[in-house]
Parts: sequence; C-alpha cells; structure tokens
Amino acid sequence: MDTVSPVAPSHQEASSPHIKITSAKTLAESTNLASIPSHYAFTTPTSGDQAVHPDHDDSIPVIDFSLLSSSNPDQRCKAVSDLAKACEDWGIFMLINHGVPESQMKATVDALMGFFDLTEEEKNEFQGKNLLDPIIYGTSFRASVDKVFLWRDFLKMMVYPKFHCPPEPEGMSTVCCTEVLAEYTGKLRKLARELLKGVSESLGLGPGYIDEAMNIDSSLQILAANLYPPCPQPELAVGLPSHSDIGLLTILMQNDISGLQVHHGGKWVKVDPIPNAFVVNTADQLEIMSNEKYKSALHRAVVNNKTTRISIPFSTGPSLDTVVVPAEQLVDGKHNQATDISMNYKEYMEFKQSTVLHKGLCPNQVKI
Repeated sequence: MDTVSPVAPSHQEASSPHIKITSAKTLAESTNLASIPSHYAFTTPTSGDQAVHPDHDDSIPVIDFSLLSSSNPDQRCKAVSDLAKACEDWGIFMLINHGVPESQMKATVDALMGFFDLTEEEKNEFQGKNLLDPIIYGTSFRASVDKVFLWRDFLKMMVYPKFHCPPEPEGMSTVCCTEVLAEYTGKLRKLARELLKGVSESLGLGPGYIDEAMNIDSSLQILAANLYPPCPQPELAVGLPSHSDIGLLTILMQNDISGLQVHHGGKWVKVDPIPNAFVVNTADQLEIMSNEKYKSALHRAVVNNKTTRISIPFSTGPSLDTVVVPAEQLVDGKHNQATDISMNYKEYMEFKQSTVLHKGLCPNQVKI
C-alpha cells in the first residue's frame, strides 16, 4: 500500500530530459484531457495472471477487533484463530469495530485531500531526495528517473518515534492538519500494537513476543497518502504496480472508491471498501519474523475514469536498528530452517528501495 515506495516496474528507465514533470492531479484537471501522455502509458499486455477475476468465490476475511480485544476468553480465542487463518491464507483482511471514530477518519481524509489541493509550488517544498527524509511529496514512483509514470501523487510522513507533518500555509482557515493527523496516528499506533499482540499470539509466540523482539517502543511508523485522480484511459495507466509493503503490518484507510487489488490463489481479487472499516495487510518484516508462515501480501492499485480515489496507509515496522530474524520457536531445524539473511530494518529499507525485485516480494529475494 506503499508507505515506502514500491518496486518500480521492470521496464522503467531514466526519464527523458524533455518530459516536464507535473503532478497527476494537475494533469487530470487539464482542460479537455481526452488521452494520457505517452509517458504514462504502460505497454505490458494483459494476461490471465494480470486480469481481475470479479467472480472469485473467495471473499476477503473480516476481523472484528472488538472480539480480538474482548475480555471474554472464548471470544478472544476465536478471534485469534480467525486472525491466524486470515494472515496465513490471505495476508489481508478487513478490520471492523476498531474503535477509531468515523468523524476522525473523515477529518484525516479531508486534511490530506487539503494538502493535495495546495499549489504545486507549496507542495514542491516537500519534495524529498532521501529515503529517510521525514516528509516526502512526489508524483509517480521516482519522477526524476521514471520513463513510464504512475498515475498517482503521494505524501509520506514519518510519524513515530518523532511526529512530522507539513505545516499549513499562512492564512489557511481549515482545521489544523497537524492536530488532526497527530490524533489519528496516535489512535492507529495503539491499534497496531494491539493487532500485533493478536498476530504474535496467533503464531504461538505469546502476545508480547513481537512487541519486544521488534522493539515496538521505538517502532518506525509512516503515514502516507496516495492520490489517484480520474484518468481518461485507465486501461493504459497504472496507479501502483504489484508490490509488497516493507514493515510488519499496514493499516489502510480509503475513501469509498474501489481500486485496491490483492493477489490470491494465482488471481487478482478486488478489495471493495467496507464503510468505516480498515484494510490490514501483512508485510515483509512479518514474513521474515514468522519464517514465511505469514506471507507478505502482494497488492496493486488500479485507476478509474470517473472520480478521485485516496488511500491512506499507516505502516508499523520495527525500529530502524532492529535485526529481524525468524522467531526461534518457528524454526525447527532440518525441516523448517531459517531462510532469510539478517539485516537491520534500515538496511532492508535501503535494499528494497534500490533493487528491482520480482513482483515486489522482497523477502523471497533475501535468502541464504
């Protein structure tokens, strides 16, 4: 869901010097835009693997957080069992009854939409150059080097251990964006921690294992926003290519516009929004820590020609200096050996950012 930039499609090359870089939003709002510029058109042919199968018999699992956090041991046991099945079979689930007020979710969407409504000059003040810059605004994947652009604009902010947020321009009369996002990310920090306790328990590790092993007190947490404006030729453009996320878990909020797809059972499946629900997916570090019992979910974003979609992922990872390795309890020697090379989270982020990997499944490339 792209809290750290996904793997670039393999046919992307250095950008031609004559291409003027502008945001997808500005381009979409151009007068009489009937077709996309050639540098937004992807030529990869549609195959059976790439085609969406809306008649897929399976449905995305739904986890009720109120049961997962219940004081009733039977309810919690059932919820942990359901969580294990969702993580192992799908790597993605809808989270309902999570305790984050609808009004707070809407305020967060409004605040981030307000950022994208700023002028190009105001937004470009936050163009980042380095992976670990605390605030990064941009378009496409890496617009300075992309030959084929993605139909999206994005904003990324490191919000923990230290909170960062673009300041409002002078004279802005809306509710303070900083306050709204600080409150929202505080809520999600607590939610993510409780989810990780459930995930840890579902692996048979005890509820506090991941918290301690991943140093969640100093967890790197990133809030991002991906804006996908209407596209006149959505069959040619790409919002985000197939990729996996880099952290432990990603909690995604979106407006009520479809566009997210997950790869499951060899097919692409639509993840249709449920009102006021979050989409949660497993990510690379959880795949490594679980010794591949819980795979990092492969997903992508498609665009449409009617309305703007915004997705707001919140990524929880280990601390930057944590070396993520498979839990000893999940390694039983001869038949189930540890399969990943040890590196700390910062090194892993740099590795993934700089390497074009097969279908974005980064853990599968970090093998002994």
